[in-house]
Amino acid sequence: MFKAVVFDFGQTLVDSADGFRRAEKKAQAKIFADLAFTDKDEFLKGYRKIRRKFHARSKLSRVKIWEEVYWFFCRQADMEKLGQWEQEYWQTVKDLTRVFDETVGVLGELQKRYKLALVTNTQGQRSENEHRISLFPELEEFFEVVVVAGEGGVPAKPNAEAFATCLEHLKVAAAEGVYVGDDYRNDIEGATAAGMKALWLKHHSVARNWPDVESAVPVISSLEELLELEKVFTNNE
Repeated sequence: MFKAVVFDFGQTLVDSADGFRRAEKKAQAKIFADLAFTDKDEFLKGYRKIRRKFHARSKLSRVKIWEEVYWFFCRQADMEKLGQWEQEYWQTVKDLTRVFDETVGVLGELQKRYKLALVTNTQGQRSENEHRISLFPELEEFFEVVVVAGEGGVPAKPNAEAFATCLEHLKVAAAEGVYVGDDYRNDIEGATAAGMKALWLKHHSVARNWPDVESAVPVISSLEELLELEKVFTNNE
């Protein structure tokens, strides 16, 4: 019997895909122009390589990524300028983020039966332990616990400690909790490493290349499927 449902934030409760795409294109254009580099393809190759390296380590600070890009191309970055660009980056993401149509209704129904919580990696928040969830008070009010992993001494996902910290605050055993997320490495592998059941959300409205992995973890395409949570796992056995 499950007692708690724990969620990721981005691409799980809200769709920020367009915002990230637009923000990335803007940032890349600014850096490319500032470097006065002539080979756009070579620049993008280096940029993307560095970004993948940082993401693989769950290091998501855009300023740190961009600083490394400047170093890679033998230039010293203007840190004040990078800080301003990062603010603009996250403003773009915010402006183009939309709550999935079913999110509020599903959270309202689940709250009647389970404890609800959020475990999400830090992403350019304005101060420590502040996350984009604070911009959506209509969602934040549903959660008993919000853990911003990567801040406040809590390691970023997929480190199991982030999930364990949440469960400890909820006073729920790992086997009694379900984690719902869209990122296979950070969410699914992280939650299962912490002893939780996991659900991989591949939302039907999101255009995305999902990683090709063999996994016994149930896949759902809408948050509405959580309204029959026990059935989802029974059907997967």
